[in-house]
Amino acid sequence: MSGVIKGSFLSRRRFVERCAQGAFGLSLLPNLAAAADPVSGPGFGKAKRIIFLQVKGGMSHIDTLDPKKGDWKGPGEPIPTKADFQVTEYLPKTAQVADRISVIRSMTAKVGVHGPAQYFMRTAFNQRNTIKHPTLGAWAQHYLGASHDTMPSSACINDGPRHGNGFFPPNFSPIPILNPQTGLQNIQVDGGTDALKKKLNLAQAIGTDFAQRYEDANVKAYREFYDHTMRLLDSKDLAAFDLNKEKAPMRERYGMSSFGQGCLLARRLTEAGIRYVEVASDGWDMHNNLKAEMEDLAPSFDQAYAALISDLDERGMLDSTLVVMATEFGRKPDYNGNGRGHYPICFSSVLAGGGIKRGFVYGASDERGAQPEKPVTYGDFHATIGRAAGLNLEKPAFSSSGRPFHVGGTRAKPVTELFA
Repeated sequence: MSGVIKGSFLSRRRFVERCAQGAFGLSLLPNLAAAADPVSGPGFGKAKRIIFLQVKGGMSHIDTLDPKKGDWKGPGEPIPTKADFQVTEYLPKTAQVADRISVIRSMTAKVGVHGPAQYFMRTAFNQRNTIKHPTLGAWAQHYLGASHDTMPSSACINDGPRHGNGFFPPNFSPIPILNPQTGLQNIQVDGGTDALKKKLNLAQAIGTDFAQRYEDANVKAYREFYDHTMRLLDSKDLAAFDLNKEKAPMRERYGMSSFGQGCLLARRLTEAGIRYVEVASDGWDMHNNLKAEMEDLAPSFDQAYAALISDLDERGMLDSTLVVMATEFGRKPDYNGNGRGHYPICFSSVLAGGGIKRGFVYGASDERGAQPEKPVTYGDFHATIGRAAGLNLEKPAFSSSGRPFHVGGTRAKPVTELFA
């Protein structure tokens, strides 16, 4: 009997999906593999926190996480790691934590221009003028609710929020920290936080009449944002944004670069209750003089990344914190001793913690680093992160126009082989 019911369900599902494809040219339903087990199974909900490291500019996979030989080899030599795979000599500290990470060597995309590709990396959707898509922090807040009573549910470091809430309400937007060394902006006013609260109260009083006359979802969201801000200013949790609370040896362990201190701040914020934190690292657009630029940029990045993985592990947080390393695309296999151009067809990303296998490589590229085997799209990548975070990939969210959206898109499939 159960087999008949299951078969009937699948038949009805295919019929509805075919009707939708015929009428609208798209699939309104997520993939059957995800539908079979949307809210349980391997890895589901293991990641209570997510730290998303944006490697902006297009990190060369061949010169970092997927070294090659012969004409396609770059200036860096391959080195062994504490796992059964190699990286290049530019990542010696990452090599020492390789037994705690999973490398995906078969990422693939179709966008090769920085701005749209970075948007795609953060949202898994193509950039459109008619709609803004949410980041994973906003998706998580939608499905799981606020992560803390006083702290925001998401934050971004070394970069602005850039419509992080997408089509969700404004209070789903990440709180921006443009400089981790100085923490939250605009709270250092004459008179301290008490003076700031007086200014906010005045602004709220002035806007009360408008809010009562024109109450809608967006106005309500802004009022909730105001209330949340006031609670944070009154809370001891505000100290989590202050890196001066960390001892000097720990700050030096991460490195004093903006990215290093950003990773340390991300650890502090997730430890304090923020569910999702993005940290940006810029400067990876290496068209020319790749060797010198790698030697200049890679050490601070390598130090910070390895410190973050080790620190989380030592605190017992890594198993419940998913650390994502993602770049918008890779670099061309052709190397003339100078640099490499943009290359979205094949590149690498890394996942660590949050129920992900340790010391594992998923997928591969060919001998040139040009074509992926077992390709993983950014939709699949986001669906994998969403599954780890305990999001229902089967259940759509709706934009203001009533259009349904799923984490990663309707065709996205979580890579279940990555889960322990």
